[in-house]
Amino acid sequence: WSSDVCSSDLPALGDRASAFITDAATRPEPFLLYLPLTSPHTPLAVNAEWKDKSRLNLYADFVMETDAVVGRVLAALEKSGAAANTLVIFTSDNGCAPYIDIAGLEAMGHFPSGPLRGYKADAWEGGHRVPFIVRWPGQVKSGSVCDQLVQQSDLMATFAAVLGTQLPDNAGEDSVSLLPALLGTDRAPLHEAVVHHSIQGMFSLRQGPWKLIENYDDDSIELYHLENDLNESHNLAQSEP
Repeated sequence: WSSDVCSSDLPALGDRASAFITDAATRPEPFLLYLPLTSPHTPLAVNAEWKDKSRLNLYADFVMETDAVVGRVLAALEKSGAAANTLVIFTSDNGCAPYIDIAGLEAMGHFPSGPLRGYKADAWEGGHRVPFIVRWPGQVKSGSVCDQLVQQSDLMATFAAVLGTQLPDNAGEDSVSLLPALLGTDRAPLHEAVVHHSIQGMFSLRQGPWKLIENYDDDSIELYHLENDLNESHNLAQSEP
């Protein structure tokens, strides 16, 4: 994970994304930019100007550098004149990796998973509950919060709805448009339930405030009521059969 192995590609990605936006904003058709950053994932290839910026560890430095690159891309969007008519989504594919010196960070009072239990690859919320930040001027109310249960596969149906396009029956079968939640037009649950699993093969079912985890190694069951127990510290499997 040494940063001496290579330097981060983040500046190049920021440059290319900004150049794309600058060009695309001059054209009449809508544009889509998918920007999958290489960070903050290992190897922790932090560029020299960001080393020790966080005063925590190399991973935290990388998070700061990532934040700055996202800021550069948003600044390019503003400068292009297209920001007022652009939907921006910032999210992550999983929780923080446990192998970036979690113990060291927690010893300094910094908890990457916040109040959540577990980290990347876990079936607990720390492995799957991730930031999902949306900016859409004139459409999504600034400062608003939505507590809907959604998943990133929903983006496919959402973009189709924004563009007024009908997805074929064999595409995005598990994708549900987030527009009602984003626009605040409907508070009804978008999903009856959502299934995910850990890297070890433990499947989890989310339904409303409830979360069920099945461990196939020993047939044990975990059941949590997330509204009352976000940390997943009280297993209700025995008391709520």
